Amino acid sequence: MKRIFAVLLLGFLTTSFSVPEKIQKKATKEIKKFFQIETFLKEDITFSEDILTKLPSKFEDKNFFKIIYEDKLKGYAYIGNAPSKTATFDYLVIFDPDFIILKSKVLVYREEYGGEIGSKRWLRQFTDKSPQSEALEYNKNIVPISGATISVRSMTQAVNNLLKSLNYLQEKNIL
Repeated sequence: MKRIFAVLLLGFLTTSFSVPEKIQKKATKEIKKFFQIETFLKEDITFSEDILTKLPSKFEDKNFFKIIYEDKLKGYAYIGNAPSKTATFDYLVIFDPDFIILKSKVLVYREEYGGEIGSKRWLRQFTDKSPQSEALEYNKNIVPISGATISVRSMTQAVNNLLKSLNYLQEKNIL
């Protein structure tokens, strides 16, 4: 019995979790809207397990990909999930071909309070940041929002981790 449980547990732990289809659809819609295109090719980017353990962001099945339009690289997109006070929220970050943030968007926010982090005005703080940019800090170069402290800190940390991950991947010539 213990052996069966161990095999099932191992299978569960090694199974790759992918971005839910609903979130993928919202991200696709945002990308089309941002680039003002009707269709694009999504080319998933994956990394070895050895590399994944060194990255502060989670790069799971289908959450980081190239955006190809008319055989040209338009940019990259990352779909992430971050904690809020009692739940999580899903977000999208769109990069240009040089990994400079063009847009960030909260796709799904699951709390009653703190949803203000989804405002375009607040999210613009991340635009033009790159893996080589100065670290983002709550109440220093990221404006706090009253009633959304946990979500603001979480989104700030998530973007910091993503930029650090991309910096590492660039330094190692993986990207």
